[in-house]
Amino acid sequence: MKYQAVIFDWDGTLVDSVDHIATCLQLAAAELNYPPRTLEQCRHIVGLGMVEALNLLYPGIQEAEMLALRKAYGVHFFARETLPENVFSGAHGMLDGLLSVGQRLAVATGKSRPGLDKGLHTSGLGPYFELTRCADETASKPDPTMLRQILAAWDLPPEQVIMVGDTSFDLEMAHRIGMPAVGVTWGGHQRDSLQAWQPIAVVDEMQQLSRVLAGLSHSA
Repeated sequence: MKYQAVIFDWDGTLVDSVDHIATCLQLAAAELNYPPRTLEQCRHIVGLGMVEALNLLYPGIQEAEMLALRKAYGVHFFARETLPENVFSGAHGMLDGLLSVGQRLAVATGKSRPGLDKGLHTSGLGPYFELTRCADETASKPDPTMLRQILAAWDLPPEQVIMVGDTSFDLEMAHRIGMPAVGVTWGGHQRDSLQAWQPIAVVDEMQQLSRVLAGLSHSA
């Protein structure tokens, strides 16, 4: 089957932002006197919607507490823009290659809509993507609702679209609706966690990802 489109995660897949997100979570928690969480604990939940992430980091957290943490996190996160140099090396070439062979491109992310919209603009990646979906306007990963919404807009079945992500949340989301997936190891989760969801491939470099996607785009 020839694949028609590729859906990308954002943080940790296209943009080197996982450590920034994790550090901002730590800073927000410290400001509000929450028990500290390690950088690795915070890295591991990147990709989820903020509600789901905070529930994992602080089980039993109340709504008012969550709102305060999210506000503090936002102050730290938006203090630094996502710049072109934060885009992983080789990403532009990989995306250009996909567009050149007629692939449709989208983003499915755990970010908020304001966060993604700002990042799309300041990173320079915005023009590549036809559609985007965020956790705060649909269900958080690994629920596949955001993928279903993108597929509906494109009128494509999941078998003709590839999901690319750096976390088990991305690959589980795709697996749950029968969408092929490719995992990347330069983001939040380790190879073993990615392989557990039976992706087509798990890659270690952007050039390798480009080759894998190019091959899939030309498959019969």
